[in-house]
Amino acid sequence: MTDVTIFSDFLRELGVRHTSGFSNGEFHSMSFNSLFGLSKLLDAYNIRNRSYMLGDKSEMSEIAAPFLAQTDGGFVIVTSIDRNTVGYLTQGVPEKMPFGDFVNAATGVVLCAFPDENSVEPDYSAHRRDEIISVAKKWILLATLAFIFLYLFIANGIGRHVSTVLVTILDMVGLYMSYLLMQKSLNIDSGAADNVCKAIEAGGCDSVLATKASKFFGIFGWSEVGFSYFSVSLLALLIFPEYIGYLALCNVCCLPFSFWSVWYQKYRAKAWCTLCLSVQGTLWLLFFCYLGGGWLREALPLTINFFVLGATYLAVLLLINRLSPLIDKTEK
Repeated sequence: MTDVTIFSDFLRELGVRHTSGFSNGEFHSMSFNSLFGLSKLLDAYNIRNRSYMLGDKSEMSEIAAPFLAQTDGGFVIVTSIDRNTVGYLTQGVPEKMPFGDFVNAATGVVLCAFPDENSVEPDYSAHRRDEIISVAKKWILLATLAFIFLYLFIANGIGRHVSTVLVTILDMVGLYMSYLLMQKSLNIDSGAADNVCKAIEAGGCDSVLATKASKFFGIFGWSEVGFSYFSVSLLALLIFPEYIGYLALCNVCCLPFSFWSVWYQKYRAKAWCTLCLSVQGTLWLLFFCYLGGGWLREALPLTINFFVLGATYLAVLLLINRLSPLIDKTEK
């Protein structure tokens, strides 16, 4: 698992050798989801620890950081503390609070840890090796995809025309925006998606995605439709650039939805989804690129290849729709 947990954050602050994947997995699978459970996990890492209930909560200023402190909102990792300010981590995010306010929010329960040279994750060497291999595979995959992309881009002459270069860039932008939108739809934590979503209205993306209209025919999420459209369009352009006229025609067919989407967000959902608007804006920018390049004239006459392209859009959409429930992070 690669998500942020208070346990792996605490190990990092303590300077204990560990891997995030294994440590987060241990945290999520611990038998007792409590201070006692955290204490037992620390024991497994050979980290001496002890819990205290402070009669005078202001005595926290005398405890050496880092340590865990319980507040009304749950446990946080105190990273620095004095009589003026408390620095702490909550869900991996560093925060600061005046000492008095922190004392008022604290319950007085703290957990202190005392690592030494023997404190380390069980089987750390093996886990670290696996982590390095996993990271290496990711970068090798990215490098391979970049090589294939550049080869197709150059070999098929896409860079010879400004409009096709812009279409390629916009397809990549739309694909990324749809990917972020899909993360929001599947309740996958994404800092990038959250940052984009709050650009126009904080919480707007969540409000719009919670409506019934966020699904096409009540079956396909609009994020799935967008991801399918941009991924197929990009690949088709790179592999079969001679069919760019058909891609232009498919783009025109998508444009009416943008009017409905804006209308629905304004008058029905009464909230603005920044990611949704970004996708709609990308569709219109693509249209002007196709129009400016004169590619719409290449769409006629229609041949069987146009319908094969349409079938490919549908096949990819069905595949993504089939796979999405397998990675949905929604609490059932």
